[in-house]
Amino acid sequence: MMTELKTEPKNGIKAEPKIGADRLEEQLDRLVDEYTTKKQMSLIQMKKGIISRETFLNEAREHIEGCMELTKQEEKKLMKAFEQYIFGYSRLSPLIDDKEISDIRIIGYDNIRVKRLGKRMDGGIAFRSEKEYRQFVDYVATKNQVNISNLNAIQRFTDTESHPDFILRFTISMPLVNTYSEPYLCIRKVPKDFPQMKELIGRGMLDQQTAELLVRRFRQGSTLICGGNSSGKTTLLNALKETLPDNMAVLITQQADELTTRFHPDMMFLHSLPGSGESQVSYDLKNISIAGLTMDVDFFIIGEVKGGEALYLLNAAYTGQLCAATIHAPSADRAPDKVVDYAMYDSRYSRDELMRMMDCFQTLIFMEHYRVRQVFACRGWDEEKHDLRYERIF
Repeated sequence: MMTELKTEPKNGIKAEPKIGADRLEEQLDRLVDEYTTKKQMSLIQMKKGIISRETFLNEAREHIEGCMELTKQEEKKLMKAFEQYIFGYSRLSPLIDDKEISDIRIIGYDNIRVKRLGKRMDGGIAFRSEKEYRQFVDYVATKNQVNISNLNAIQRFTDTESHPDFILRFTISMPLVNTYSEPYLCIRKVPKDFPQMKELIGRGMLDQQTAELLVRRFRQGSTLICGGNSSGKTTLLNALKETLPDNMAVLITQQADELTTRFHPDMMFLHSLPGSGESQVSYDLKNISIAGLTMDVDFFIIGEVKGGEALYLLNAAYTGQLCAATIHAPSADRAPDKVVDYAMYDSRYSRDELMRMMDCFQTLIFMEHYRVRQVFACRGWDEEKHDLRYERIF
């Protein structure tokens, strides 16, 4: 019979027992819950820059030492996990870090879907429980200074600071408006280091000849880029606007901070501000488009046309202002109809009058599956057919 050998730790120091993952998770849940409820103000003040990151972490460290019965090793591990949670996005961090993933959709605590290279699939991770997932949703809202009470059951917001590579666009819908009892959370990842035209050619979005055609037409007349969700509209617009010369003043208005600049020295960016149940202060795309058109600009861009701002875009383009925008439409020739539909929300013009004005949009581009599929040039108004005439040039 063999005798079990027991080895003594080096230097006679007894090693502390290894901390179990489950115990660490429980401690982290407790600490995060504390900072999304009772200590929520500290998190908000840190986010607003009222207190520094170091001050916030020191306060958390003192709270752990004073209120949680842990060993020094446990305190150190918990503090590290808490810091990663607060300045990242917990279990979702690997998916957010993954450059091949463009979208994350959480349908339930154990059902996380992603879009990887344009294909939808299981994300390969899950929250432990509905409680942990709901705590995470509360944390995301608090971190981004968003109210998700019953008065604000559907919220859209953008985080431009947490990740070095991506702007994160969130949409949360709460159980009040969902059929099932869990929140829905969708995240669109927008690369901060967005691709330029040369890179889009390399990725197969368009060829060299088409790129040169679009760049030339973008500078000569107003452009409308259309397509479905995740078709590459914003990616192409981001790249095209970077080809504008430095001596052009550019204004971009958008709902979410998806359009940014890498090189251009004279671009201004405005984003909409939705009102909440507690505050009636709001600035929609129509409001900021009106304000923007009073500025001294050479090129006016709306990130995505969705409502009454279409009238001000159309008026600007019709008076000779160079403009560009994206819009959801099933084909290039249907895009003008969509703009006119939106413009009619706030317009006294007839449909025919608005359609006549659309001839100022000289170039229509249709995107599908991250590729340029159609390019049309406007050839003016057809008096007999009472419609716009287009020629397909790609």
